[in-house]
Amino acid sequence: MRILLTGTGGQVGGALQPLLARLGTIIAPDINEFDLSKPDRLVGGLDTFQPDLIINPAAYTAVDRAEDECELAFRINAGGPEVIAQWAAKRRVPLVHFSTDYVFDGSGKAPWREDSPTRPLSVYGASKLAGDTAICAAGGPHLIARTSWVYAAKGANFLRTIARLAAERKELRIVADQIGAPTTARTIANAIADIVLPNLSNLNELFARKGGVVNLVCVGETSWHGFASAIVTSLRSRGLPVEVERIVPIATADFPTKAKRPGNSRLDVSRLNRQFGVVTPTWQKALSLELNDFVALQHQAAQRANS
Repeated sequence: MRILLTGTGGQVGGALQPLLARLGTIIAPDINEFDLSKPDRLVGGLDTFQPDLIINPAAYTAVDRAEDECELAFRINAGGPEVIAQWAAKRRVPLVHFSTDYVFDGSGKAPWREDSPTRPLSVYGASKLAGDTAICAAGGPHLIARTSWVYAAKGANFLRTIARLAAERKELRIVADQIGAPTTARTIANAIADIVLPNLSNLNELFARKGGVVNLVCVGETSWHGFASAIVTSLRSRGLPVEVERIVPIATADFPTKAKRPGNSRLDVSRLNRQFGVVTPTWQKALSLELNDFVALQHQAAQRANS
């Protein structure tokens, strides 16, 4: 089997690559070979790669910068996936794609279902929704995994930012009125592997019956303030240097950003459980596992620096 996996330099793509490697040939092109910002050039790459399965974690994710780079965000998050989906649909190649809680307006307190009304508040959210719509319209076998608050031990993300700031500052001021489920790239990759690996011979049939959109996040909910507090507590218990003494909860209005964030990012995962038999870990358990890797990476870096 030939699997086209985009975005392997990112969090989800990087977590997926080792899980999929045993299935066959992983085609992991760099941006020079397969650039989603240039949709008109993607067909040539797809014709060359001839994948039997396409998994597309690559995306434009600079939420605030997207407000000034609207055209680029839409090319990468909508135009590129549209071309991929149309190519795949014509050849009945199954496609796995990733979406976001930002397609919703964040109102209320109820978890969003896959069929809840969408109303993105930002260019980023609108571009991702446009990609989702284009994939569905292409009519091929597909699965769109909608996730939120993604992080990992590596890369640029909230966990690593808090770890750095907690080692430098006495006080952190963190938003406490946005609620969601922090979700590790590992959790997402494991869930996709649990769906794909046992069904390689009938993915088209599976996606035709159960595909479309599915929410994929860790179990439970917290605020960014709660998430930051859990990170700091765990870092301290693992013996990492922590200088911070106070983590102050603030309102979204006290931390203005160019792009508006949804206040309610809760996602209902009952369809993931019911249709695919996949149960994700709690966000606390997933955080503990990720911090183990983070601490190991910090120790390795320290050893290299001292050698």
